[in-house]
Order: sequence, then structure tokens, then C-alpha cells
Amino acid sequence: MSALKDRLRADLTASMKARDEVRSSTLRMVLTAITNAEVAGKEHRELSDDDIIGVLSTEAKKRREAATAFGEGGRAEMAAKETAEAAVIADYLPAQLDEQEIADLVTSAIAQTGAAAEGMRAMGKVMGMIQPQVKGRADGGAVAAEVRRQLGAS
Repeated sequence: MSALKDRLRADLTASMKARDEVRSSTLRMVLTAITNAEVAGKEHRELSDDDIIGVLSTEAKKRREAATAFGEGGRAEMAAKETAEAAVIADYLPAQLDEQEIADLVTSAIAQTGAAAEGMRAMGKVMGMIQPQVKGRADGGAVAAEVRRQLGAS
């Protein structure tokens, strides 16, 4: 079993003993999402830590989007709940990259692939090179926007 999944289960037990409702419910939901990912497809498989980080990233993104939607809809208490859940999930994700680090990665990927001459047609090539480097550490939309910006400027 993966170390991250063990840590999630241990933290769930600790949060239940501490009667931390938000943390307990969030960890239950995350463990359910991991189990669903394990049984999806034709046969059951054990997820690696990298796969679990992918599931956690997806769940964190769902919470951020829901918090934004609730906030725009005037439902402040629901937005606060989603934000609190996103904060719990963020504890288990690797440190997020800032805008400058993303820009530096994109610049080096464009240089390595020689995509500057091709312009926007090379976006797929550049994204394919960057995605493994930023998985779980940056939002894909932010990375794609920076790739578009740099390829459009060249």
C-alpha cells in the first residue's frame, strides 16, 4: 500500500478521535475518491503515490471551483465549507509552484523543444513535456495560459 494512503487513513483516525468534523469528512471523501479510482476500469489496481496525488489534485480543484461558484451565488457558508475542505486536501499535496517558477519551466521547455519557431502549433509538444514536471504542483489551466502567452509572444 502507498505511504500517502496510509498517512490519509492514520490522519482520518486521528481527526475522528479529535472530533474534527471538517477534516474527518474531507478525508473520508478523499479516501472514497481514491477507492473509486482503484476500482475504475476492468480490474482493481493499487494506486501509487503519484496516482493518489492526481486524485487529490482533482478533488482540490473541485473544491476551489465549488467555492468560487458558491461565493458568486451569495452562499458564503457553503463557500467557506468548500474552502476549508480545499485547505485540508492541500496539506497532502506537494508545494505549489508560483507564477515565476511556471514561467521558467515553460521557457526551458520551449527552448528544449525548439517550439519558438513553430508558434502556437507546438503547444501540444510543450505541454506534453511540462505536464509530468508540474503534476500535482500547478493547475493545468495556469500552465496552459503561460504556454499560450509565451508561444504567442514569440
